[in-house]
Amino acid sequence: MRRLEFIAGLGGTAAWPVMAQAQRPTTPLIGYLFPGSPDAGGLPAFRTGLSEMGYAEGRNVTIEVHGVQDLSRLPELAADLVRRQAAVLVTSGTPAAIAAKAATTSIPIVFSLGSDPVQFGLVASLNRPGGNVTGVIDMDVELVSKRLGLLQELVPHAKRFAALVNPASQIAEAVNKNVQTAAAAIGQPVEIFNAASSGDIDMAFEAMVEKRSDAILIGPDPLFAFRRVQLISLAARHAIPTIYPSPARLFAEAGGLINYGSNIAERNRQIGIYTGRILKGEKPADLPVMRPAKFEFIINLQTAKLLGMTVPATLLALADEVIE
Repeated sequence: MRRLEFIAGLGGTAAWPVMAQAQRPTTPLIGYLFPGSPDAGGLPAFRTGLSEMGYAEGRNVTIEVHGVQDLSRLPELAADLVRRQAAVLVTSGTPAAIAAKAATTSIPIVFSLGSDPVQFGLVASLNRPGGNVTGVIDMDVELVSKRLGLLQELVPHAKRFAALVNPASQIAEAVNKNVQTAAAAIGQPVEIFNAASSGDIDMAFEAMVEKRSDAILIGPDPLFAFRRVQLISLAARHAIPTIYPSPARLFAEAGGLINYGSNIAERNRQIGIYTGRILKGEKPADLPVMRPAKFEFIINLQTAKLLGMTVPATLLALADEVIE
């Protein structure tokens, strides 16, 4: 049986086990930690990967899912799963991976990240992770340049580009650096606006409107995935073309104009496969960190029409999916 817990916001509450089990559970326990609501965890694709390795939830493995909007709870969640001797910890996002790594040096950890795991000391190198950690990287930070290039192609006459970045994020420095690199690549200045909360997002958009920004790039960050409806609504209200990060499908289905990112379903399937391989006895130290095999470019023509925009045929031809 899978136990599903969702902790919403700062006021979320949950009941935690008060007694640690003395022995590892007979059925392997997988702890799944990620920022967001339960529908954002990519569980179906993860289960598919597990099944390819011979594991089925409820038959020979248990999955305990923790979707968290208050990221400060991640260390407590990770520590609880360690006390209960989970067989594998699966994490999504940099904060969850760091919390898991801090909680254990022995239980295997399989992560999905949008940033460089070497930078945060999670692995020694991508090809030879060492230790108890491996996983899949989205390259979400590195894709900033690609996204800005697509945004310029969508709005070729734009002169004032803006980027929204969460300054409190552990990847903020890397995102800022990539924004500046991307700006040099397109030959246009990009002004960075900061937002670390919902209220900050409103104020950042007010500032971007005041500065007459022609187009906006949303930086990769869990906060912006949480607040995707707010971001998309603000972009529509002010009629500013905006490109969004991964998970691309979450933004696109909420009305995001254009998205470019790794294929999240394939990523989660690979995480499931790695988890299954570890359950069979392989060690994280011997499993290289995987890079994305597929990327998705999604255009929402419904949103483009609402903005009174014509999407260039060259972009339509490049799109993996067009929402009409």
